[in-house]
Amino acid sequence: MIRSMTGFAERNFTGPGLRVKIFIKTLNHRFFDWVYKGDSLGQLENQLRAACQKKIVRGRVEVMLELNYLSAESWEFSVNRPLLEKIVAEMKSLSRKVDLPIDLSLEQLLRVPQLVKINQKELSREDKRFILEAFEKTVDDIVNQREREGREIARHLNGHLARIKKALAEIERIFSRQPDRLKTKLAKKLKDLNHNNLSEERLSEEVAYLMQRFDLAEEINRLKSHLGGFCQLIRPEVNEPVGKNLDFLAQELSREANTLNSKAQDLGIIKRCLKIKNEIESIRQQVQNLE
Repeated sequence: MIRSMTGFAERNFTGPGLRVKIFIKTLNHRFFDWVYKGDSLGQLENQLRAACQKKIVRGRVEVMLELNYLSAESWEFSVNRPLLEKIVAEMKSLSRKVDLPIDLSLEQLLRVPQLVKINQKELSREDKRFILEAFEKTVDDIVNQREREGREIARHLNGHLARIKKALAEIERIFSRQPDRLKTKLAKKLKDLNHNNLSEERLSEEVAYLMQRFDLAEEINRLKSHLGGFCQLIRPEVNEPVGKNLDFLAQELSREANTLNSKAQDLGIIKRCLKIKNEIESIRQQVQNLE
């Protein structure tokens, strides 16, 4: 199944004591590139990465998780009692020394840095399992989205390939008539130069030389071969990443099309070579987005 490398998913999940919001965005990249932003997950982040990499082989994956703890047992609240007692004692001593009352509320005391600590407890095994399952469901959404976009890209690619095949078939037909055309053209040129005594055998040799010099058969056959390989890779039943292979084949198609165009002597062939090159350029741009 052809997949693109771009996608976006956002989902919310609520468990017994935890609510999690998950954002995943995927972009083009030569390799698998993991970027995590959000609440600290410790070792669980590595598990999320591994789970993601099983389903997404290539592309930049940007992930953000927001955790909202619904249970009071998920938090730890502690007061630095020695510090609190020292503050109160010092304030009382100062009050006696300056003979002025000092009015301190508990709210004011709680604002003192390092007096109160509120920490999140470590995630339980159940919490980790819940987050991992929620994350995998969100990754599935991304994969489905990438597959839908991949099918659309494949449809466009098949259109480009069909037009290339049509132009290549026309080039073959024109090229098959070239020996007779070259022979007629060469005979006329020699006649104009008063070389009427040139034998038919010698004329055929000159035509064969020119045909060998401007022979397009090898480039045409290689283009056909690369087109066949390309079509095989974008079949719906192919169930593996093909982006890198398609990119390589697109480069090879471009190389052969350039060679074909440089060797062509017929204006009709040159025009069709330009059409093929335009189609290949569109293909190269589209395969850059495939996994």
